[in-house]
Amino acid sequence: MLTSLNRHKLTDCRRLFLRNYEVPVNIGVDDIEKKAAQRILVNVDVYVPLALSTPSHDDLSEVVDYNFMRDTLAKRTSQGHIQLQETLCDDVARTLLAHPKVYAVRVSTEKPDVYVDCESVGVEVFHFKEDVA
Repeated sequence: MLTSLNRHKLTDCRRLFLRNYEVPVNIGVDDIEKKAAQRILVNVDVYVPLALSTPSHDDLSEVVDYNFMRDTLAKRTSQGHIQLQETLCDDVARTLLAHPKVYAVRVSTEKPDVYVDCESVGVEVFHFKEDVA
């Protein structure tokens, strides 16, 4: 849950995002899901304090590189079968949040091909670093 204090801290952040990143993943608990990779969509928001992400020399080293989000997802999804979307979201969020410049993250995953009567089913998590002033 976003507290008033955390919402206030986000106003001092830059938000980087990755939208509808489509990747085949070995994920699921049903027998049919364990036989082949299935398509998932991943969305990521990474919040970086403006003080740590406002370039003064227009140089990539002054900001968090977008590739960090994609590389994190690629590495985690290539590590073998994942039972739950919750596990995938938590693992990715934890890795992204470990970056020294990142203050908060939101990660969601969706399985668009599970049910014919809805667009997708998914999970979302939001995590803050607690020790950031």
